[in-house]
Amino acid sequence: MNKREFIKKSSVGALGIMLAPSILKGGLPREKLRTAHIGVGNMGMEDLKAISSHAAVEVVALCDVDALNLSAAHKMHPGARVFFDYRAMLEEMADEIDAVIVSTPDHTHAPASLMAMEMDKPVYCQKPLTHYVSESREMKKLAAEKGLVTQMGIQVHSFYDYRLATLLIQSGIIGKVHTVHAWSPKNWGYDGPLPEGEDPVPDQLDWNLWLGTSKKRPYKKDMYHPGNWRKLMDYGCGTLGDMGVHIFDTPYNALQLDVPRTITTECRPPNGFGFPENNTVTYEFPGTKYTGKSLKWVWYDGPGAPEMHEDLILPGMEMKKNTKSADKSVKDKISLDAGVAAENELPEQGAMFVGEKGRLLLPHFMQLPRKIRKGKYVDISKEIAKVSEEHNLGEPIRNYETEGPKHYHQFVDACLGKDTTTAPFDYGARLTETILLGTIAGRFPGETLHWDAETAQFKEEKANKFLSGDYRDF
Repeated sequence: MNKREFIKKSSVGALGIMLAPSILKGGLPREKLRTAHIGVGNMGMEDLKAISSHAAVEVVALCDVDALNLSAAHKMHPGARVFFDYRAMLEEMADEIDAVIVSTPDHTHAPASLMAMEMDKPVYCQKPLTHYVSESREMKKLAAEKGLVTQMGIQVHSFYDYRLATLLIQSGIIGKVHTVHAWSPKNWGYDGPLPEGEDPVPDQLDWNLWLGTSKKRPYKKDMYHPGNWRKLMDYGCGTLGDMGVHIFDTPYNALQLDVPRTITTECRPPNGFGFPENNTVTYEFPGTKYTGKSLKWVWYDGPGAPEMHEDLILPGMEMKKNTKSADKSVKDKISLDAGVAAENELPEQGAMFVGEKGRLLLPHFMQLPRKIRKGKYVDISKEIAKVSEEHNLGEPIRNYETEGPKHYHQFVDACLGKDTTTAPFDYGARLTETILLGTIAGRFPGETLHWDAETAQFKEEKANKFLSGDYRDF
């Protein structure tokens, strides 16, 4: 079953239920926003806390395939109705829901979001926006056709340091940029074999609903739920899809990039099941007014990342290979625990812009960007003060409890007609497409894939089958 058939079969309209027109479709003013949350475990719980911290939000529905997650969320919002199946929730509460928050594993993002959008509901969807390129394009198109308020869940997009870095680059602080390096040593890869056999499904878990539209597979303990699905091609998008979206965001936004023309990945041969533990992905983008005629972008992930490169040498640093072991890869959460790297040490995660007039280092996250020129750090406090004042950025904040909810509250305010979102699906779909093209290139290590953005096809026909997937009727 394809996506359109799934939506048609699942939609409330197909069941003959009349929908009340949504006065929130274009972000029209009203007093309260009634939210429904699909996925309330792990990141879904963080999303629930952040959205519900807005004074104008009323949480009316909670959905999760795991009863333990659902129970914990319901204790926080005892007045909300609870569901295991998001389709039942949307059908039964069609006229009681104003906006939908989707915080499920990647493979469920599009099916849940598209159903809500077909019902004219504004949607906040976690990153990466989708599991397949075709889904990203469809979500972007539908959001535009219906004029919906949307936001992709890349909360650091709204943080001071990232907004500052964007403005500094666009002000020309290092001239036109010709190269970007970005990295994360997180290990959302799996180099082992496909597990054999199956284990009993935990009592609290509906395994069929967890699989959703993806193909049927036996349950294996600790292999999929609650978090290891990120490592697996049928459900997640690897480290590139997890951290890449966050770390790509600022350079991608600052340089006003579109999708790449070519993608080349260096990694182990594909095993057809799990993403490689280590990847080096090289993109070539068409130029913009902030770059040269083209832009080279190199992404490094997995234990030991990044590979050392002359562009990544900091003042006082020796040119030597990074030998971090797998057990020192960063934690599976946005955290301040890693601390601030020394001046002669690369941050665990981050990005480096390389331009005509120096380099700009942007740690991930909650640290000010730093300029490097001719092997020395350059004081840019005046430049920071200037762009901060010109764009009313406010004071730098180092408290995640304060900064974290901003992106979510922006979505709520946009639904209420009081703001606009800065990471709508128009933007999120293009960024996600870029990420997903990299995960596809990982299936053809050492080969350069050529992408035609207009036709949404690779020149290499063998890669095109990974742009979309069939939906299982569940």
